[in-house]
Amino acid sequence: MKYIVFALLAAILISLGSGLYYLSRDDADSPKVLKALKIRVALSAILIIFLVASYFLGWIQPLHPTDIR
Repeated sequence: MKYIVFALLAAILISLGSGLYYLSRDDADSPKVLKALKIRVALSAILIIFLVASYFLGWIQPLHPTDIR
């Protein structure tokens, strides 16, 4: 489960980096910049949906403040 979250976060960061690269190299209205933005938004939505579904399915539980040592 952790690996899925880390993989999605890594993919989001890679998409962010590629968007920044295309923004600095190409025109700001380039389709490559828009594609990188679409991918990043889609991956972020997938991550949020996965985390919410994991919570409701009981795969993850929030920590109570007294549980942290």
